[in-house]
Amino acid sequence: MTRIRRPSAQTTAVVLAFSEQPATWRYGYDLCQQLGLKAGSVYPILMRLADRGLLETAWEHEAPAGRPPRHLYRLTGPGRALAATLAAEATSRTVGRWPRLEGA
Repeated sequence: MTRIRRPSAQTTAVVLAFSEQPATWRYGYDLCQQLGLKAGSVYPILMRLADRGLLETAWEHEAPAGRPPRHLYRLTGPGRALAATLAAEATSRTVGRWPRLEGA
């Protein structure tokens, strides 16, 4: 029997951040800044997602002088499908959470 694991809250946040502009290449550092997560959390997530075929990776082509090239990441087709699933689950969990007001 195959066990399906739910992604952690941090992994979900990373995937959903990519889904905002799925075709755009992103730097790990920018994701750290956007999500308020430490690099020690984000980079292992990026590596796992890439190993599972959910992220495409590439090296920066033209790094500014004095700085080494950086890794870039973007969602693959399966990564976009996962992002859509996670977004739908997040929406379904929040819908109906608050009680309805009478007469509203």
